[in-house]
Amino acid sequence: MVRPWPRVGLTVVLAACLLAPPSTVQRESPVVDADVTRQLTIAASTLLQHRSQALVQKHHRDSTDVPREVFGVRISPRLARSQERAVRELENRNRAPVEGGPAYTGARTSLDDGRAVRKGDRITLEAVEHTVVRYGNGKVTQSVRRRFVFRTRGEQITMVAERVLDPDAHPVNDPVSPAR
Repeated sequence: MVRPWPRVGLTVVLAACLLAPPSTVQRESPVVDADVTRQLTIAASTLLQHRSQALVQKHHRDSTDVPREVFGVRISPRLARSQERAVRELENRNRAPVEGGPAYTGARTSLDDGRAVRKGDRITLEAVEHTVVRYGNGKVTQSVRRRFVFRTRGEQITMVAERVLDPDAHPVNDPVSPAR
C-alpha cells in the first residue's frame, strides 16, 4: 500500500527546494554576448551615420530611405518612418555650424562598443555616439550617450526605438523635434 505524503513532510520537501543554492538554478544572463552586442552596435551606428550624412550637401545624394535591415537586424516600420522624417529635416535645415557660415563638407559618426542587456524579449543597448562634422577649416565634435531598444522574436532582432540619454544634449545629427 502506498501512503500519501503527510502534509508536514510535503512542506519540508517544498521548503528544501526553495532553499536550494542559487548555483543549481540555471538563469539566462541578462548581459548579451559580444557578437550580438557588436551586431546591434553596427545596426544602430548605421542609422546615426545615415542622419549625419544628411547634413552634408551632395548633388547626387543616395536615397533617403532608411535601410529596412542592417547586419541581420530589422528596423521596425515605425522607427524607419521616424528616421526618414529626421533625414528629410536634416537635409532641409541650415547645413552649417552657424547661420550663413561655411557648409558642412563631411560627417562621420561611430558608436563605442556599448553594453547590451536582455530582459525577456527586449534588449537595450547603451553606447556613446561620437560625431565629427567638418566645415571649411574647422570641425564640430560631439559625444552623446544614447539608448537603443530592440525586440526579439525567436532568432530575429528588430530595432524599435532610440533616444538620447543626456537630457541637455542637442546632437547635430538629431532633428529639432525628435519623434523616435
